[in-house]
Amino acid sequence: MLSYLVVGIILGCLYALTATGLVVTYTTSGIFNFAHGAIGMFMAFTYWQLAVAWHLPWPLAMCLVLFVMAPLMGAVIERGLVRQLYNASLGVTLVVTLGLLLFLLYAADGIWKPTITRNLPTIFPGQFHLFGVVVTWYELMVLIVSVLVAVALRVFFTKTRAGITMRAVVDDRDLTARAGASPARTAQLSWILGASLAALAGILIAGGHLEQLDQFNLTILVISGYGAAVVGRLKSLPLTVGAAILLGILVSYGVGYLPVRLLSNLEPVIPVILLFVALLVLPQGRLRTASFAREVRRVTSLRSSIVLAGLFVLGAWIVSGLISPGNLITLGTAVALGIVFLSLVLLTGYGGQVSLCQMTFAGLGAFMMGKTLGGGSIVGLAAAFALPAAVGAVLAVVVLRLRDIYLALATLAFAYAMDNMFFNRELGFGGILRVGRFAVHSQRAFLVEIAFIFAVCAVGVLALKRGRFGRRLSAVNDSEVACASVGINITAAKVLVFTLSAGMAGVGGALYGGWQGQVGPIDFQMLFSLIVLLLIALGGLDTVAGAFAAALFYALQPTIQQHVHVSNITGLLVGLGAVALGRNQGGIVGQVSDAVDRIRRAWPSRVPGAGVRTGPAIGAIPREEGEVVRIAG
Repeated sequence: MLSYLVVGIILGCLYALTATGLVVTYTTSGIFNFAHGAIGMFMAFTYWQLAVAWHLPWPLAMCLVLFVMAPLMGAVIERGLVRQLYNASLGVTLVVTLGLLLFLLYAADGIWKPTITRNLPTIFPGQFHLFGVVVTWYELMVLIVSVLVAVALRVFFTKTRAGITMRAVVDDRDLTARAGASPARTAQLSWILGASLAALAGILIAGGHLEQLDQFNLTILVISGYGAAVVGRLKSLPLTVGAAILLGILVSYGVGYLPVRLLSNLEPVIPVILLFVALLVLPQGRLRTASFAREVRRVTSLRSSIVLAGLFVLGAWIVSGLISPGNLITLGTAVALGIVFLSLVLLTGYGGQVSLCQMTFAGLGAFMMGKTLGGGSIVGLAAAFALPAAVGAVLAVVVLRLRDIYLALATLAFAYAMDNMFFNRELGFGGILRVGRFAVHSQRAFLVEIAFIFAVCAVGVLALKRGRFGRRLSAVNDSEVACASVGINITAAKVLVFTLSAGMAGVGGALYGGWQGQVGPIDFQMLFSLIVLLLIALGGLDTVAGAFAAALFYALQPTIQQHVHVSNITGLLVGLGAVALGRNQGGIVGQVSDAVDRIRRAWPSRVPGAGVRTGPAIGAIPREEGEVVRIAG
């Protein structure tokens, strides 16, 4: 037990380093940096480049990374990206920092090819005995460094002018500015500190807990410390450090005493599970309200949506007879995954509920389709809706009180846990599950069938948006307190939208599996859920056309990669595009829709004998619901 205690304390020190960097950044800028783990990963690879590839002495390489490169990265990120987000909605900041995470992840994957094995140089090799426990000099170094960092931060925030200014910015940004300080410069300093702490945590974690450097795994290991930041409510450094030590001890004892059969699937996700539990049981700090789609746009009428849906199916049939087999495969993939993207239009675009696990629901749908009656029946498709819908309903009930960043973290933890505990076990590492088709078997006929289901889902989503439920979703997204005060059942609205969205994603996953013929664990990784959210935000989070455009780009990834000789070009483009949303919010299709609406308003219709008249206001609300939505908004 003493040995596991020592390991747990060291692990807790590493969690403390990454969590304190995240807290410092958030408390002084108000922006939760989802890319914090990716910054630590990127700097760890940079350290390897200097110390191993370029043969610099490790102390020099360490100093260059911690005191030059990481601070420079933090300053550049704050000045070029974050500064424009201080007055942005929380939804925009979430998407932008997730885009930065994706960009850094794929950039590191392109610069340092995964096919080459990389190991960090050993720092302070050797070991000694303490009360009968074997302790390495590396573990002692981690403990000393963590204590020094904690003491230095304490002195910095209480004894230095810059640290006191940071604390003042947290309390009242405007009052601090009137007192002569610069909130922008202070926030930039916090991002410099946060990047340096992320780099230190990334290097120490990679040096002691990874047999070889891996971009994704190292990013996840740094993210594992987020649970301590949540316990500290994203503002208390002492509470964060204490929670990090406790988290490390719990992980260590879990590894030491859990049954081997259970541990094989559970070990990688213990910190993430503890993050999920912490989110549920602890009171959360007050955050700004999220907003993903605040522009009120004209809602397509039922007649128009049915006509457009019919034209879409007809167009799919015509195009499928004209394009090559390779392009036909791409188009079918886009239409099938378009249903998954549509589910996010309903959940996040209309309901304002963040989900970083949508591909997990799609994977559950594909699993049920493949396991029901031989893998190709209408019953399987119904099961592909039912199981994800049930899981979505349970998840919604569990995370009911969470919003914004906390909901994003909870769904992220759920997706990563499902990757390791379900998909890898049920589908096998690199294994496959055969998924069939119902009713038809030819490629062209199945494409038309998928297009028809997509069209039905699109008409249904638009009908929900126009109806009473859609208006209630919009009101809940605006203000839950106001909705509760006028008698709107917030719980029912949240659970129902999560249920419908998860079931729709499951149907999309089943059709995607049927189109491919088989699926594996890699098809539904947590990382793909991030990409799906960022792509739909780029296309237009509250538009059906944006969902299809985003799905088409997702399906075109292999084709784009073949013609552009830049490694991971599509991932880099998605990351850059999401980062650019800080300057151009609303998505591509959303911007086009807004431009059309502006033209429509500027070009009134002229009716002979009636002078100039204009139609009803954009997004007009029926009279019987108008008062409720006005109060709730």
